[in-house]
Amino acid sequence: MTDFKVRDQTLDISQPIVMGILNATPDSFSDGGRYLNEKSAMDQINRMIQEGAQIIDIGGESTRPGSEPVTEKEELERVIPIIKEAIKNFPNTFFSIDTTKYSVAEESLKAGVHIINDVSGLKKEPRFAQLCAAYQAGYVLMHSQGDPNTMQKNPVYSDVINEINQFFSEGIERLKSSGVQSVMIDPGIGFGKTLEHNITIIRNLKKFERDGYPLLVGVSRKSMIGQLLDGRASDGRLAGTIALHYHTLLMGAKILRVHDVREAMDSIKIFQNLSE
Repeated sequence: MTDFKVRDQTLDISQPIVMGILNATPDSFSDGGRYLNEKSAMDQINRMIQEGAQIIDIGGESTRPGSEPVTEKEELERVIPIIKEAIKNFPNTFFSIDTTKYSVAEESLKAGVHIINDVSGLKKEPRFAQLCAAYQAGYVLMHSQGDPNTMQKNPVYSDVINEINQFFSEGIERLKSSGVQSVMIDPGIGFGKTLEHNITIIRNLKKFERDGYPLLVGVSRKSMIGQLLDGRASDGRLAGTIALHYHTLLMGAKILRVHDVREAMDSIKIFQNLSE
């Protein structure tokens, strides 16, 4: 699969691409509080696009471990003005909404968003399948265990690879039967997984490869990097992130969801030149 069709546009994924993260939240683990107003958000979106991001993922509710949910009203107030302004200013860029709430996804699609990025993988809002189909939007099917507030307390799997693959099979079937044409799959690094689970997933990424379902990986600055680097804080995890990005590219990742776009693009460029 080289094309990912969303709404009336086609995203070229013949080579790996970058999804840049824009958190319109006060409490996200890495960049919380930086992009709460439209000007700072537009400046950051423009910077990420200039550095090579083809998708911008906008979220209004932190999903870091231990985070508390926000109200529907508050999430809408955080993201919809930014989405409307972004789509007006950057018409050639693809935008996704990172949400688990139906009304937030619906209003974002009305405003022109191309993709729903759902960390709950249809568990919180199964109607996302019909909503995506109605708008011919793309969908990111992400695996998670538990809610962000509790997901890291005691995650347990009998076989983490098989369980995630079963989740993907069931989710893809549900989405296809609802008429969703374009689905990315994300194993959900750090979402209800221990360090050992995360390492196992990354070592076995190729086992998730499915024709027609590009693999999205989000490891940017995550706690597993801090754990592997002797407790390093999030602002010291860039080199570890780059190393993980390159490894996931070798293992078949097609979309890197990142905070640091330029560095991720550097990894992709080196990967492309060495793969020829």
